[in-house]
Formats: sequence, C-alpha cells, structure tokens
Amino acid sequence: MNTGKIAVRRLSDTIAHELERRILDGALKPGDRLQPERELAAELGVSRPSLREAIQKLVSRGLLHSRQGGGTFVTDRLDSGFTDPWGEMLRQHPNLQADLLEFRGMLESEAAAMAAQRATDADIERIGEAFRRVEGLFAEGPSARVFEEQVKADFAFHQAIAEAAHNVMFGHLTASLFRVIHEHIDLNLRHLRRVEEDWLRLRDQHAAIWEAVRDRDAGGARAAVRRHIAFVEESMQARAQHAERESRALLIRRLERSEPQSAG
Repeated sequence: MNTGKIAVRRLSDTIAHELERRILDGALKPGDRLQPERELAAELGVSRPSLREAIQKLVSRGLLHSRQGGGTFVTDRLDSGFTDPWGEMLRQHPNLQADLLEFRGMLESEAAAMAAQRATDADIERIGEAFRRVEGLFAEGPSARVFEEQVKADFAFHQAIAEAAHNVMFGHLTASLFRVIHEHIDLNLRHLRRVEEDWLRLRDQHAAIWEAVRDRDAGGARAAVRRHIAFVEESMQARAQHAERESRALLIRRLERSEPQSAG
C-alpha cells in the first residue's frame, strides 16, 4: 500500500553517489587513492562519520578497496575483466591485432568527433596541455632517453580526448583498450623511431587531431583519427615484415655456421 511518504535519501547514499559519479566520469581512475578522510570530508562539506559510511558502501560493492594503514583506492575491477584475457590472447594470436586496431579506429574516431561537439572549455584546456606535452617530448626526436615518457604522453593525449566525449563508456573502454595494447604500441613506436620521416608524420597526426577537436570540427576530428590509425596499421605491418626478415636472416646465419667445413 502506498502511504504517500517521500523517501528521504541518507546522506551517506548521497556521498556514495558523488564518489561513484567521479569514478564513472574518470575523475577518479582505477588505482587512484582517495584524498585523506579529513580533506575529502571538508571538500564535500560532510561529516567524517557520514563519509566513512559512504566509503564502506562502495567497498562492499567492489568499487573501492582499503589497504590497512595505506588508505582507500579505486578498484580496477571495472577494467580487469576486459584486460586480463585479451592481453594473453594477443600475445598468443598476433593476427588479432588487426581486429583490435579496427575496433580502436571506430572507438577513437567517434570519441574524437563527440569531443569536438561536447568538450567544455576545461576539457579543451586539458587536451591542449596533453597535446603540448606530446609535442614537446616528440620534438626531442626518437630519443631512447625520453621514449617511455613519449609513450605515456601519447596515451594521455588520446585518453583526454575520449573523456571529453562525455560518454562514460568511451572513457572506460579507451583506458581498458590502451592497457591491452600497451605492449604493441610500445613496439610500434620503437619501430617508428628508426625512420625520422615516420616520426614526424606521427607528430603531424597528433597535431591534426588536436586542431580539429579544438576547432569544434567533428568531421575533421573523426577523419584525423582514422588517418592516424591507418598509419599505425601500416607501421605494424612494416614491423612484422621487418621482424620476419630478421628472423630468416638469423636462421640462415645459424645454418651456415653449423655446416661442417669441407676438407682442404
């Protein structure tokens, strides 16, 4: 029987909802540590007991986990179900890389188009900062000294665009996808370092994506990402061919060394 009473939401539920929203929006990412309890309670304008109760709700649901004496962290369970099996399958079945790249092209091109339409001024500023970091690091050329930073900056740039699409699934799927293909992108960039012209093309592609998003050109952003993914696919094929040639050359060399010397 409906009594006509309005359900009053508990404060801890409201706090839990806000923290959950931050996780979904990507403001709190898998592995991130929550602010100290006193700081977070002050930021939210709530009491510490209410905050503790909210955190326990999210811990029980598997979105947060606590480490004794080490704080509270965002779980990686939202992504682990996707990343765990695929990483191993890609290592065992390299032919899956083409399918993964095709999926990445669809995902990132649409995310970029949506970012061009939906990004806030704060999003544009954040993407611009990520691009300038990419530009600065890539300007140092294919240098082994900064290579790892170049890879991280590349990922951060694409992730910032995905999150500016303001669709929760784009942000989380892109982050998961990068974790799966990290090893392969690393290998591709190492291959591209061998040819300065290819390295410069990569820089130009990042600039084209950034400029289209900044200028609110959805079609241009979509096309720029498509060109970038096509180039990555070409580089992967070139790397595979190079690896196969090296393997054949090494095999021939070993066979030559193992042949018995003819009598003089």
